[in-house]
Amino acid sequence: MKGEKEQREVWISEQIRYVGVDDRQIDLFESQYIVPEGVSYNSYLILDERVALMDTVDARKTGEWLENVKGQLGERKPDYLVISHMEPDHSGSIAAAAAAYPEMKLVGNAKTFSMLAQFFDLDLEGRKVEVSEGECLPLGSHTLQFFMAPMVHWPEVMVAYEQSEKVLFSADGFGKFGALDAKKDWTCEARRYYFNIVGKYGAQVQMLLKKADGLEIEKICPLHGPILTENLSYYIDKYRTWSSYCPEERGVLVAYASIHGHTAQAAREFAEMLREAGEEKVAVADLSRSDVAEALEDAFRYDAMVLASSTYDAGLFPPMAAFLERLRSKNYQKRTVALIENGTWAPAAARLMAQSLESAKEVRILEPRVTIRSSLNDTVRKELRELALAVFGR
Repeated sequence: MKGEKEQREVWISEQIRYVGVDDRQIDLFESQYIVPEGVSYNSYLILDERVALMDTVDARKTGEWLENVKGQLGERKPDYLVISHMEPDHSGSIAAAAAAYPEMKLVGNAKTFSMLAQFFDLDLEGRKVEVSEGECLPLGSHTLQFFMAPMVHWPEVMVAYEQSEKVLFSADGFGKFGALDAKKDWTCEARRYYFNIVGKYGAQVQMLLKKADGLEIEKICPLHGPILTENLSYYIDKYRTWSSYCPEERGVLVAYASIHGHTAQAAREFAEMLREAGEEKVAVADLSRSDVAEALEDAFRYDAMVLASSTYDAGLFPPMAAFLERLRSKNYQKRTVALIENGTWAPAAARLMAQSLESAKEVRILEPRVTIRSSLNDTVRKELRELALAVFGR
């Protein structure tokens, strides 16, 4: 995607430098998300009459990060550390930075400093600069203006807009999984990142986007992933769609949870029936083995979803129950859903899946629901074909 530059260079502009680090050793981000291409912890320096250091990095990379900062500063020292987000992957090196630069002041909002005391035992006497909505911090020819972004995706989050170069330091907004040299497309990994981490807070993201509408933005510097410098409307429009919970495109996710393989066989055959009916985009996820975060991403990407589950102990097979809970927690809505259940003596999965979706806004469950009694047969295949046509004709 144009705009995701090869970003090993440290100059964003003559006076704004990248000093972040890549982490390719991490296997699970937030101890739950698979990151085969690692993740970047982004941090920036603004070099002016006064120097602003924009966020720190995870404690896993403190030493490397401090070396990057010193390499760009030379003999200078930062006047300010701007703390946009207190999550440990960005705040983990605050104590080390405060010790390395004892005259540096820390910039945050009231909630920032409340959380800071919970993470670190720091003496902030004379070092606190507390800012609120719309306030500015002059650095010389550069000026930072702060906008609060509560629950995007923690309550203390704020973004900073540099007025002279029109740069938005967007905190976790517009971030993605993957080190900076990762080759995977921005949209795919940014979507997986957004819905799994920020997705619950669509209304709050919309409020932040309204604030951004009033700014002339030429570059976006997130805390994860590449600096965005071109076609910014593309990225902003993606966030408008994602935060509104509207489907991004037509397509179907077939997500299944199978114990002994019969439900899996039905789900795979059903996916082929959808393709034969004319459905162009069909994703299939084995909830016992697939990356569930990617399955959730596809659930929000497409306008339709088919859930196929075995009945287990008179309830849902646990991988399906866990997936439905993830969907609920991320505000799944505005979609069409079809249900397939399996059970040898007392099928209950379809009823329970429907109950799990009752609180979801604007979710339409197609009828009829298909019941498999143990294994596939010609009668059930006929019912599956009819359901596939109903899904296609939605």
